This record gives sequence, C-alpha cells and structure tokens, in this order.
Amino acid sequence: MKKAIIAKKIGMTQVFAENGTLVPVTVLEAGPNVVVQKKTVENDGYEAIQVGFMDAKAKHVNKPEQGHFDKAGVTAKKVVKELKLEDISAYEVGAEIKADVFAAGEKVDATGISKGKGFQSTIKRYNASRGPMGHGSKSHRVTGSMGTSATPSRVRKGKKMPGHMGSVKITIQNLEIVRADAEKNILLIKGAVPGPKGAILVIKDSVKA
Repeated sequence: MKKAIIAKKIGMTQVFAENGTLVPVTVLEAGPNVVVQKKTVENDGYEAIQVGFMDAKAKHVNKPEQGHFDKAGVTAKKVVKELKLEDISAYEVGAEIKADVFAAGEKVDATGISKGKGFQSTIKRYNASRGPMGHGSKSHRVTGSMGTSATPSRVRKGKKMPGHMGSVKITIQNLEIVRADAEKNILLIKGAVPGPKGAILVIKDSVKA
C-alpha cells in the first residue's frame, strides 16, 4: 500500500453532496499518527513504519514500552501498529501522518474488528430457514439435519452450526472518501465500516483501485 492511517470510529451521519444527494457517511477520527519506529531491511529484514495513535496516561504504560517511546522522542500512545508501505523514505521518526494523507474521491479499504454477537444459532449466523411455528412442531429454530446416514455416518467438516459470531478481523473494500479535514483530524467515508463506536481501524489504499 502507498499510504495508510490509524483511525477511531466516531459514528455515522449524513451529508449533502454538491449535486444535492444525501450521502450516508461514517465519521472517523483519523490521526494524527506519529511515527514511532522505522523497520529496515538491514535491521529487521523488511521495510515498514510503526505508528502510534492517541495519547496514553503514564500509569497505563509499562517500562519497556515507555523506553520505546522515549527513544523515539514521542509521548506514549494507546494504539501502536505497523504499516507496510511501498516507500518509507519520506517518513522519519517523530513525523506526523494526518487525515489529509487522503483526499475526497479516493477509494480506500477499512480494516477493523467486527461487532461481537456472542453465541448465535444458524438462523442469525448463516441466515438459515426456521422450522414450522405451529404448536405441534418441536423444531422452531433448531439446526435441523446434521449429516448423512450410513455413509459417512458422521457430521462433515465445515457444517454450518451454532457458535461464536462476530468479533473477527474484517476488511471492507472500495469505500469512497467523502471529506478529509486535517485541521479537525476527521475523515468522512461513504457507507459503513467494521466495528462499534470507538473501534480502531486501519484505513489504507484500496487494492482494487
């Protein structure tokens, strides 16, 4: 990827486009991100930058982490992530990455942790059909038939069954930047992005653009 930024989901709203259409947008607090470390081929075997986002209280940072931030000459951060960019020569330790790294009209991918739904049945988890709802039926929302008869006489791997739903890493591709405000550290993205309010996301160039 050519550029990326760590952001926090604030919520959703709507704005009017220049042609008067109403556009649903997700509001993100994008940056400023601070470069904490540069990974090089000589030292680490690959190139990347380590960036921090949102200031952390001193009591919430242990000594090794504090030493890492002190070496970079930056304040302690709550969120630290690595971004593998095509060219890191333009970034130095202590440099800031702001929302204006993106511009309106650009396509991006948003990666984050989806909302956790807990333990769910196949109806909610896989959109399965329910059984008859009459009083005589005893299978309103049960999974139903599990497997086959004599062969192979077991439940096959991959069978869609009840279980944990959500709270997984997910990427939504080809989202459009509606507005980028570096002064207020705000990004407006058309449509929805993964996670609840307050979720941490990585916004990066779209791989399909």
